[in-house]
Amino acid sequence: MTIARIIEQQRRTTQSGKANDGRWTLEFERIEPLRADPLTGWAGSGDTNTQVRLTFDSKDEAIAYAARKGFDIHLIPAAPVTLKLQAYADNFR
Repeated sequence: MTIARIIEQQRRTTQSGKANDGRWTLEFERIEPLRADPLTGWAGSGDTNTQVRLTFDSKDEAIAYAARKGFDIHLIPAAPVTLKLQAYADNFR
């Protein structure tokens, strides 16, 4: 059975806007373990599903897609954003 992760995209720390808030990404979990290539020593596997990422506008769309395709899902919401509000004058106390 194919297992998919549905992850809520987080706002980057360097961004103050909310352009991509609420977007969700579906990516697949690895089925085969990584193994070292005997020639180069690089890690790789024959599992190409980990290279696929699908983006959805809402969580419901992502869940509906996974249900239509018969994927088991792990839902990973974004961590809540906590703001530390402080005044400029607080730097001099």
